[in-house]
Amino acid sequence: MSNSPDTLRVFMTGASGCIGHYILDLLLESDRYELFLLLRHPEKLRLPVQDHPRVHILHGGLENIAPFADLLATIDIAILTAAAWGGDPGYVEAINVRANLELMGHLDPQRCQQVVYFSTASILNQQSAPLPEAGAMGTDYIRTKYECHYRLRDLPVYDKITTVFPTLVFGGDKEKPYSFISAGLKDVTRWVGLVRFFKVDAGFHFAHAQDIATVVYYLIEHPSTDGYREYVMGNPPLTVNQAVEQVSDYFGQRIWFRIPLSMGLAEVLIKVFRVQMAPWDYFCLRYRHFVYAGAVNPASFGMEPYCSTLAELFRVHGIQGHSIQGHGIQGHGIQEHRIQGR
Repeated sequence: MSNSPDTLRVFMTGASGCIGHYILDLLLESDRYELFLLLRHPEKLRLPVQDHPRVHILHGGLENIAPFADLLATIDIAILTAAAWGGDPGYVEAINVRANLELMGHLDPQRCQQVVYFSTASILNQQSAPLPEAGAMGTDYIRTKYECHYRLRDLPVYDKITTVFPTLVFGGDKEKPYSFISAGLKDVTRWVGLVRFFKVDAGFHFAHAQDIATVVYYLIEHPSTDGYREYVMGNPPLTVNQAVEQVSDYFGQRIWFRIPLSMGLAEVLIKVFRVQMAPWDYFCLRYRHFVYAGAVNPASFGMEPYCSTLAELFRVHGIQGHSIQGHGIQGHGIQEHRIQGR
């Protein structure tokens, strides 16, 4: 344990998750931070920190934060990435709202320098303001994230909070767990031959966990001087049509024609095939453009992004494409390199 007066005590939840691993990896590079990791399942942490002199493993979960109240009062920085994604609605509510608010309530506003709280971009509209439909009809995860975000203003440490809103998160390697989306990324190679012939009016952002961690580390190193702040995390927005074009190009698949998929056609297909859709799913189908004003990535702060294009995203996940030369496709098919560690 460091006795330096410059050492900052960091309390972190969700270190065993995808984004958590990347943030922890960066924090370990500096001697400035003494780390307290709250882990329900410490065995899921892949980084070798068990004997690290600046790392303390706290065996426990957010559902029982009271035993750590005295410790939290001594914390300088809190990084809160843990969340309940699904399951029993009461449990999701308890973790994503009550437990996170209780944890932040134990922080000493006179000592705590900042809190980095992870929400989700799904609760925001295109102007990066709260989206009422997310609170009214969102999934349990989205609805509870919306509620917790609304209640942050009641906390004594509110002016120390930085809320971050990740968009579509990719990431993972042999030393870090894969995000849910990255785990299925290789399936894109199976569908690119078909989807390249369709057009869809929709948009999105994506971000690699390494870039999210880079921005979070920058924010930790540069605390706010103007009180509460928030950032959407993502690369510049892409339309679905742009994404299809880029993916097709990466895999050497020519686009000879494109058939527009309208909302009217989608509704007909839903009725014909009797597709059961929750209110939030139907809202997303109509809303379609999940893009946000002012989204940030490392380049926004003068740093080099790790993964800023779809081609880079496939490459860092070990999925090789082919290029088009002249009027033919180089190679005779799509070579797929399976993601390491899966």
